[in-house]
Amino acid sequence: MPSSHTSPSLARIAAGIPAVHSSLYWRLRFSVGDQVVLLEIPTPAGSESVLILRDIEMERARQHARVDRVACPAHFAPEGGLSGDRETANAQAAVECLRRAGVTRALGDRTLPLLFVDFARQAGIAIECEAERWVAERRQKSEEEIAHLRAAQRVTEGAMQLACEMIGSASARADGVLMQEGQPLTSERVRAAVDHWLLDRQFHNPMAIVAGGPSAADCHFYGFGELRTGEPIIVDIFPNCRQTRYNGDCTRTVVHGDIPDEVKRMHAAVRAAKVAAEQTIRVGVTGEAVHRATIQAMLEAGYGFGLPSADAPLSYCALTHGTGHGIGIDVHESPLLDIKGPALLLGEALTVEPGLYRRDLGGVRLEDMVIVTERGCDNLNTLGDELSWK
Repeated sequence: MPSSHTSPSLARIAAGIPAVHSSLYWRLRFSVGDQVVLLEIPTPAGSESVLILRDIEMERARQHARVDRVACPAHFAPEGGLSGDRETANAQAAVECLRRAGVTRALGDRTLPLLFVDFARQAGIAIECEAERWVAERRQKSEEEIAHLRAAQRVTEGAMQLACEMIGSASARADGVLMQEGQPLTSERVRAAVDHWLLDRQFHNPMAIVAGGPSAADCHFYGFGELRTGEPIIVDIFPNCRQTRYNGDCTRTVVHGDIPDEVKRMHAAVRAAKVAAEQTIRVGVTGEAVHRATIQAMLEAGYGFGLPSADAPLSYCALTHGTGHGIGIDVHESPLLDIKGPALLLGEALTVEPGLYRRDLGGVRLEDMVIVTERGCDNLNTLGDELSWK
């Protein structure tokens, strides 16, 4: 998959653990828990892709990895033999493979370990950084990837509905603490219910945000302890499908009981900002333009933009983060819907998640997932975004 900005005659090298290195997994569609090396070597007919990995994984790789040839380090042992350290042996074997192919110059992606560069240098092979390798390609989702994302978001919405209804249907103790089945309802209890629900559907769930009250004015506060009636509670769930490895990502804000007028006003402004952002999205529009549409909507509603200054009152209420981000195999991918965000590409999957935060009250955030099209965007969400979930 050569970059349009570099010569296709150059060899390429990448190394990492596909189980955690998303770009390598995306390229190979093969997961393993040990480091592998991918080489793309020029040939008279184009190029040959070679995957170097542990010998015990070779047969599985031959069946599933999207490469031309599978090998292990022993196939490319240099003079003097391989190191007993696996990563060192991988670097030695990769460089030896390139040397035997007559390669004197190669391109490495932005994550290539320095160890490989050093062994290549010792062998007289120059490694240059191809910083944008796979970035644009991963941004533009295939129909298969969009189907995976749509399915992941559908499951995510099911988990979100469970969490919001769990909060909305609770009872309130005299002191305002929410109660369920005779016990205080806490962020941890809601999070555990969501985790169990997703596990039954073969999803891995990183620690979800269930954050209520003033502490939720920190947009990434996870939430701990008892939840209370009359306070906005941000629920942000971003699970990963174990089978496809694609993510869902959805945020809703729920209030148990009577909803304060200011929370209603914040919620209306966030809703309007989300609409403004989504109406701006289409191929060729920049991520910055989308973010500026969000900011403008917030300003028109009477709210601010940016983190509070040291002397700002606790009642200062503003959008304090970007409008959204790309999503796919990673929950946070390129591009950003933020200042200097790049032009949007056809088929990108994006989150749109404006929010308002006030230190004496808490926060309100809503988040949907959309796919960029020529004429606009396709919203993958169907779940309502109201505050009351009785």
